[in-house]
Amino acid sequence: MPFDGFTAKDFQVFAIPDFPGRMAAIRGQIQPKLFALAAEIGPKLKPIVGSEAFPHVAKHMRRTVNPPDDTWVAFGPEKRGYKKAQHFKVAISRHCVRFLFEIGPEYAEKAKWMRAWEGGAGRLAVQLKKGSGLGWYKNEHDEEPVALLESLSWQEIARLPGELTRRKDGQLVLGRRLDPAEVLRLKPRAFVRAALHAFGMLAPLYRLG
Repeated sequence: MPFDGFTAKDFQVFAIPDFPGRMAAIRGQIQPKLFALAAEIGPKLKPIVGSEAFPHVAKHMRRTVNPPDDTWVAFGPEKRGYKKAQHFKVAISRHCVRFLFEIGPEYAEKAKWMRAWEGGAGRLAVQLKKGSGLGWYKNEHDEEPVALLESLSWQEIARLPGELTRRKDGQLVLGRRLDPAEVLRLKPRAFVRAALHAFGMLAPLYRLG
């Protein structure tokens, strides 16, 4: 099925208090839209990142009690999973949709990625600073960025990935946030274009992997 856009009811799913109710709504209402996004966005990422990007829709299989505060489709270079590699995400939660670039705690090549980052940190930081609406998130599930990159100096941006190797659970999460009103104004094709535009701004980081 084609992606037909998110609705106000999709955001309200994350207000359902009980685990069975929220999970049923995520699976029945939101996951079909994430699979549709996977089919539309995945093939269009190849010319942006220079290689095939495989989609992975979150299943939340490890959760049995606490309902998830967000759900997503991730795009990464590995067919079998995304957590051990750099990846993009389209994530939806109660108060926003986020287009994210992530290197998570399970990323297998943190030291190698950091060496690549340090080789061009100044240039990359200046480029990211110009990215409209891009922010730095302390955690992949946070709805609000700690800071917008345009408000940081290029030196501050260059230091952001340092947590990757300083801490075992270090992560790097950058991206653009859209509140529900913005999402609802976008027609499905415009939403896909907005996601691809955000991923295009973040693609230099993806290609370091």
